[in-house]
Amino acid sequence: MDTVAIEAAAQGGAGYGERVYHSLSITFLSVLLIYLAVCAGVWAWQSHLIFEPERRLHNTPADYKFPIEDVAIPLPDASATPQFLHGWWIPSPQPRAKTILYLHGNDGNVSTNMPGAEPLRRLGYAVFMIDYRGFGESGGGFPSESGVYHDAQAAWDYLVHARGIAPSDILIYGHSLGGAIAIDLATRHADAAGLVVESSFTSIRDMAGLDREYSLLPLDLMINQRFDSIDKVGILRLPVLYLHGTGDELVPFDMGRRLFRATPSAVDFVAVTGAGHEGSAAQGNVQLSAAIDQMLSHNLPAPATLAVTRVSHGHT
Repeated sequence: MDTVAIEAAAQGGAGYGERVYHSLSITFLSVLLIYLAVCAGVWAWQSHLIFEPERRLHNTPADYKFPIEDVAIPLPDASATPQFLHGWWIPSPQPRAKTILYLHGNDGNVSTNMPGAEPLRRLGYAVFMIDYRGFGESGGGFPSESGVYHDAQAAWDYLVHARGIAPSDILIYGHSLGGAIAIDLATRHADAAGLVVESSFTSIRDMAGLDREYSLLPLDLMINQRFDSIDKVGILRLPVLYLHGTGDELVPFDMGRRLFRATPSAVDFVAVTGAGHEGSAAQGNVQLSAAIDQMLSHNLPAPATLAVTRVSHGHT
């Protein structure tokens, strides 16, 4: 092979290498840009990945056989235009009954969450349910972590100031995401009668870590809607009761146990055998009543122990 041919072959090989390098560089930059775009999207739309509010009410107070009063509470951080939180007040026929402030989960509205609150009414409590901003008939924009914390505080203030209910007669109750909201509210109200947390999680970070879709994302840096209950329960200074179904298909049962272990003022952990994410209060109604009575008898919360009350209903 003459010199010219050798040089031509060398140049051709170099050109091929450059083309491969250029192609790989473009591919890498494309993947990186897509990755960064996904990260930016998760950061910006995080609240939309968590909250699933529904505006339409499936039922009205008139559809129920027990009295329900529509309530409107001024939004605590509303703009110049007045806006209100919507809630349902369900009175108890017992004049000295305690009141449950019921904080529902991440989706629906008061009408779709009535199955979770109605068992508490059957136990004889007065129940106040609220829709966070953006849910049902409540005003405000799309919900966020800080926003729903303000909304829960507004509901508490309504009970104490507008209805004149003593804090010691109010039980804070939260289901699922509402459990995280209830825990946050309870950190500011050790004067409440107690806190009940049903089927709730340790943190959004822990929940996101269970989803393969987020396994390649830097979650510790990206999460801005934290709902970090596991870091808050240690400062609670009121009696706390945990309730969790062993068959929970959304929030791992062990997360409920971890919250219980981390809560110095926890009184009991009621494990409802076979219950899923919804319905633990209904399936374990009698046992829940006994556990709440036990909690209310604790003037000074005892250190948490892992004595678990198991409620079996024959489910697999």
